[in-house]
Amino acid sequence: MKLFQKNVGEADRAVRIVLGLLLFGAILWGLVTDTIAWIVAIIGIAALATGIFGTCMLYTVLGINTHATKAKGKKKK
Repeated sequence: MKLFQKNVGEADRAVRIVLGLLLFGAILWGLVTDTIAWIVAIIGIAALATGIFGTCMLYTVLGINTHATKAKGKKKK
């Protein structure tokens, strides 16, 4: 099991980045305050990090891979 192997696909990454930015926007606009703001910030950081780096530890543990892998010159017979 490789921990830092890319396992998040392009669409998944885009959703995570947008979600992370929206969560931080909610904090900056004052829609979320107090203790909930800290929880939203942590979720936003996790979403942005996994979106930017393309690696999700939870996906690794659960065996999920949405990243498209290219076959390297091998053809099926």
